Amino acid sequence: MIILLPAIIVAYLIGSMPTGYIFGKLVKDIDIRSVGSGNVGATNTFRSVGKICGVLVLLIDFFKGYIAVTLIPMILFHFSASTVEQEFLVKMLLAFSVISGHIWTVFLKFKGGKGVATSAGVICGMEPLLFLFAFLVFAAVFLKWRYVSLASISASVALPLISLENPRRRLSSLFQVLSLCVRSKYPVSAPWYAWHPLKYRPARR
Repeated sequence: MIILLPAIIVAYLIGSMPTGYIFGKLVKDIDIRSVGSGNVGATNTFRSVGKICGVLVLLIDFFKGYIAVTLIPMILFHFSASTVEQEFLVKMLLAFSVISGHIWTVFLKFKGGKGVATSAGVICGMEPLLFLFAFLVFAAVFLKWRYVSLASISASVALPLISLENPRRRLSSLFQVLSLCVRSKYPVSAPWYAWHPLKYRPARR
């Protein structure tokens, strides 16, 4: 499929849009990478730039993933016939591209966010029921312990439990778990940092 490569590039560029960095510059004229946790995601934007900006960054990052696996495939398959299996594989490639763009954004020297919100958008676009389950797990853990990172990890780990009966969902869940491992900015041997985001590491200069 000749038009697949441009679609993958577009998905990557959509994911690469550094939303938190842009809001930091526009609203407070700061480099969000030099404040708080140093991350360009919604959580650090919420704390360092403002609540409204944090929510907007969260929504935009979410819809980056959602659009990549819904709108782009819709346009793509309009010009080319395909089977259900081919459509699913194409969506997986686009999902990988948009999440990779968020994590390794070309606009910030390939140092982006963790990809949690964008991954959530991907899940919502590909498997709405799976997203609902993951969201409920996220909400329950967050309301209990008030740690975004712990809630995100719990939701990602819980995904395979609801999708064992469906091969497509199994593949989607495996992709999400692997992407969690790749995008993690914390060593696996140091869960204390992952579970306690309020204890910031010094921002990288």
